[in-house]
Amino acid sequence: MKLSRLTLRIQGVCRNASKNLFSSSSSSLSSSSLSSKLLTSQTPSSEVTERKKENLSRRSPTFPTKNEPNSSLYRRISPVGDPDISIIPVLDQWVSEGREVDKESLINIIASLKKYKRFKHALEWMTNKRYIPPMKDDIKSRLPLIYKVHGLEKAEEFYNNISQIFKGYEVDTTLLYIYSLEKSVDKAEAVMQKLRKTGCPMTAFPYNILLNLYYHIRDWAKMDALTKEMAKNGIYGDRHSFTPLLNAYAANSDIEGLNRTMAIMEADPRVCMDCKTYIFAANAFLKTGLVEKCLKLMKDAEMAITVKDRYKSLNTLLRMYTDLGKKDEVYRIWKRLAEKKIYNTGYRRMINSLLRFDDVEGAERVFEEWETKGLSYDFVILDELIDVYVKTGNLGKAEILLKHGIEKGGNPTFRTWYCLTIGYIEDNQVVKGFEALKNATFSCRFLPFQEPVKDKLAIVLECLESRRNMEEVAGFMKSLEAEGIFSSTVCGRLLDFIVNETSKS
Repeated sequence: MKLSRLTLRIQGVCRNASKNLFSSSSSSLSSSSLSSKLLTSQTPSSEVTERKKENLSRRSPTFPTKNEPNSSLYRRISPVGDPDISIIPVLDQWVSEGREVDKESLINIIASLKKYKRFKHALEWMTNKRYIPPMKDDIKSRLPLIYKVHGLEKAEEFYNNISQIFKGYEVDTTLLYIYSLEKSVDKAEAVMQKLRKTGCPMTAFPYNILLNLYYHIRDWAKMDALTKEMAKNGIYGDRHSFTPLLNAYAANSDIEGLNRTMAIMEADPRVCMDCKTYIFAANAFLKTGLVEKCLKLMKDAEMAITVKDRYKSLNTLLRMYTDLGKKDEVYRIWKRLAEKKIYNTGYRRMINSLLRFDDVEGAERVFEEWETKGLSYDFVILDELIDVYVKTGNLGKAEILLKHGIEKGGNPTFRTWYCLTIGYIEDNQVVKGFEALKNATFSCRFLPFQEPVKDKLAIVLECLESRRNMEEVAGFMKSLEAEGIFSSTVCGRLLDFIVNETSKS
């Protein structure tokens, strides 16, 4: 029997089981410090219960009083990270204390919430209960938030019900953007036609939206027609106009079109060739195999880096040089990054890059440097090394690093335990494999749209099945049932399925 076939069929059986897991484990948000017996003993049910109580207590926000220091409005809402918890009471309490609610503060708060993808909270602050009358800009901001939180139908309903005094070029362009995200070509084109008929001076913005839409649906003819319309109407393209054209030429391996467009962009000062645009162009040329041109544009991008985009741009270039196999350039960019503070994302990127070059010693040196910087202890950085240790059969080093990370106050991730699960089972240490998988399920919060356990469990069962060790599979099923991870019915179905499939092979 082919293992891939078994995996696919187990995944189907596990799908409903994973839903039960989500509902039973969603209240356990994160693991507390794990004991030194983590690899050899089960997670006690009492510990899980305490962990759930601790996490539930975190769901109820406590607001500082008027007399507490640093009691700004933003400081009150920032700790409320759970989107299911309303932050309207924060605003109500603020007003009840006799404090002012100024429009500039609300705008800044909404911008911060959107930046951190807290769209539901941002939308709450855009409702009518804002203590400030809505303006046209508010409507323009609220429309995409409704789409992100509630979907297209609610966004259209909101648009259709707003007063005509709030509608106009900017709000209609926002609706056009939403339709482009939905790839609703007919609706997007209808809005664009409405904009053309208003007689308002057109900018490149709505054209850019349609160009991107046409690129994503691979309608090259409409892209060409739209660029001609822009030229005819005297609408100058900006960098956002040219980037979908570069993508289109790259998708068609049109080197001449790429070079011509790039020449136009660099010759026109209105395009504003910044670092991000050069990086985008470099990726387009790379897709057509023009490595030398890509490298030149990457150098141009590096020259165009500003203080504001320095960290993110250098990290992007480091990744691109890794993809191109340029180890010396990776180290050079890392040296530039090290001139100023490097955050966890930078260390993780560098460790990952060096491991792709099989430079384990270099990755270990970067890891040791990271530990000296006093940054938040992110186990995701350790996962990069643990994964490599497991894959190269060095389980001892993986265990030492795991223990070290826990002692430092870090919390292992699902990936940590999953890597160890597979490593142990492949090394015939099945008992440790069981315990590692249990810790994976207990130490992570599973959201409704994520189903990691279904796929991972299928692979674990595949490993066991390949050894024809049905006693271990049965024992594993019983342990999953005992810990409340899956119901007895689901475990029975899985076990019967595996026994039957194994007997056929």
